[in-house]
Amino acid sequence: MGNREKKSTFFGGAAILAAGIAIVKLIGALYKIPLGNILGDEGYGHFNNAYVIYNLLLMVSTAGLPVALSKSISEASTLGRRNQVHRIFNVALAAFFVLGTISFLVMFALAQPLADRQGDGAAVQAVRAIAPACFFVCVLSAFRGYAQGHSNMVPTAVSQIIEALGKLVIGLALAWLLVKAGASSSDAAAGAIFGVTCGAGICLIYLIVEHVMRRRREPGHPTDVPETPGAILKRLLVIAVPITLCSSVTPITSWLDTAQVQNILRDVMDAQPAQWYELQKLIDPTVVDPVVAAYGAYQKAITIYNLPSSFMVALTASVIPAISACRTRRDYQGAGRIAESSMRVGMLLALPAGIGLSVLASPIMHFVYRGDTDYTIADPSMMILGVASIFVCVMLVCSSVLQASGFVNLPIFIMIAGCAAKLIVNNFMVRQVGAVGAAVGTLVCYVIVAVLELLLIKRVIPSPPEYTRVFAKPMVAAGVMGIAVWAGYGLLNRFLGNTLSTMGSICVGVVVYAVLVVALKAISREDLSLMPKGDKIAKLLRL
Repeated sequence: MGNREKKSTFFGGAAILAAGIAIVKLIGALYKIPLGNILGDEGYGHFNNAYVIYNLLLMVSTAGLPVALSKSISEASTLGRRNQVHRIFNVALAAFFVLGTISFLVMFALAQPLADRQGDGAAVQAVRAIAPACFFVCVLSAFRGYAQGHSNMVPTAVSQIIEALGKLVIGLALAWLLVKAGASSSDAAAGAIFGVTCGAGICLIYLIVEHVMRRRREPGHPTDVPETPGAILKRLLVIAVPITLCSSVTPITSWLDTAQVQNILRDVMDAQPAQWYELQKLIDPTVVDPVVAAYGAYQKAITIYNLPSSFMVALTASVIPAISACRTRRDYQGAGRIAESSMRVGMLLALPAGIGLSVLASPIMHFVYRGDTDYTIADPSMMILGVASIFVCVMLVCSSVLQASGFVNLPIFIMIAGCAAKLIVNNFMVRQVGAVGAAVGTLVCYVIVAVLELLLIKRVIPSPPEYTRVFAKPMVAAGVMGIAVWAGYGLLNRFLGNTLSTMGSICVGVVVYAVLVVALKAISREDLSLMPKGDKIAKLLRL
């Protein structure tokens, strides 16, 4: 296979995977928004408490091994050692089976203490309902790693979409049926999260069938002598353990953050019933635990806040191989130009989204979520988190630039510093202003991480980006857009309801921003080349 063909295969695989992730993100949004409306604040709180525990155990179990598996299989496949490939897969599958079984047993058997540690003992049924998903996802990760090791990203992308659709259809259906039947918020949350388990199970069946069919198509009988299982396992662990340790920073922090916020809120409630939690009883008389309900209202804002970062998936997927290729050719100026373009495109996407969410925080939350939401928590949280989402996007692009430039571990250490700051800020702010204080902690975390990574890029990367060209024009365009959106909503809301006013002001913002981007020449043809169909967009804009 020639270099051009390899490059084409790589970029094509990256594009397929990026498209799959983007679709999964969209399905996730379509899933969580109606789920929040079905479950209400309290039920949504139970759901997210269980999901945080699941995500932590899953990350610890699977973060590094799929990468190690795909790398090892790719190396063996390149050398034509098919017996070695099969031995590596069998060893990895056995390891995933053991890890999945342990994760399932820990999560199922220790469901009550894990839920209690989160400050939400009533989430125990939801924790048990999602426990089998740990086993399913661990095992299916072996099949994904095998396919990726052969530069075949289709099974991974398709399986992720199947998994997301499974939890969307089954999870929403079970939640709706249970709520209609008069089930408690904790039982409804358990039904909703069982959809995740079902989606993972269906996904595993698909990957097993795909793998068996792929193996049947393999020609001939290989003759190479594979390594011993012990040697293969040792090599896999050498690669996997450091990756797992690095990747576990965020889920561990989310777990600690969730537990910290709810336990502080519970302390506040025990010491002196807080006015903002008493409001929960007025909003929804069925609320049993106002602390969990407050956390659920905050999580509804988090769901919307996560949307802008999903725009970065395709961008970061293209940045890493592009910069890596330039560095391999020792074209550091080319790498610098790509880094600058990627950051400018990231800002052109992130700034209007973040400012729009902040300016229209209350209208958007009222538009998306129905009246049993505690808007005294959701609205100010969304206003703060809208700004935070900008820094999250900066962090994602900067991390991809640093990793592509050979600085793999530095973003991890910076993230640890940011997460530590978040926990410190939470401890103070949550006691002062309730659940909204967690949003302040999130903002502080990502401001620190983004600023440190920007400073680091300037110091360690040859031909670093010029930040004036990166930020100046997008900030001007987004700032004017924010004023237009604010004014547009204020005007429209005098004559129309919230729904039409929100949609109308968003349309105004899109038009104003697009005109300003073109008028200011805030984007170039080179910038657009990093985006899907970028060349066609450049021709349309006559760049």
